[in-house]
Amino acid sequence: MARRGHGEGSIFQRSDGRWAASISLEGRKRKTYYGKTRKEVQEQLKTALHEQQQGTLITVPRQTVEQFLRYWLEDVHKPSIRVRTYVRYEGMLRLHFIPVLGHLQLLKLSPQHIQALYAQKLKEGLSTNSVNVLHAILHKAFDHAVRLNLLPRNICDVVSPPRTEEHEIHALSLEQVQQLLTAAKDHHLEALFVLALMTGMSRG
Repeated sequence: MARRGHGEGSIFQRSDGRWAASISLEGRKRKTYYGKTRKEVQEQLKTALHEQQQGTLITVPRQTVEQFLRYWLEDVHKPSIRVRTYVRYEGMLRLHFIPVLGHLQLLKLSPQHIQALYAQKLKEGLSTNSVNVLHAILHKAFDHAVRLNLLPRNICDVVSPPRTEEHEIHALSLEQVQQLLTAAKDHHLEALFVLALMTGMSRG
């Protein structure tokens, strides 16, 4: 038999012997949790009521990680970034993230899942810089999920990305610069070489 109190939800036993807990949502809707014991659903109800009070209760339909990431990338993020950036983001998600964790429900994805994936990718030979790019992409995506109330928090906040590799830059000596200019003389890209040497501009 259900027991109800103001702001307490209700707990009842179903005809099949399972227990259920239910709370009221806006628009006269209800959210129900199921379990094998009364204690199990009582704990779920307690957590749900606390999240409802804090405004973090998830009430939207379930979706997979892949479904959300494709929606975020194609419908939300793509219009605001350059084509080259989009291609890189799409490739990182399609090749390194979605095949491993895309099948999980978004709400089931944990920091441990992501941390383990980073370790796996590093063992497979993916550079620390690339893993950090992946981490930045996921952080942006899950920030949006939090704003939509699809996640109670950004799980990337508690994931540790790998330390970025630092490469020592060796500048050309004056003699090497002169040799390069001599070799580039009359080359169709001579002006570009001169500009790069004089300004230090990167290829990008």
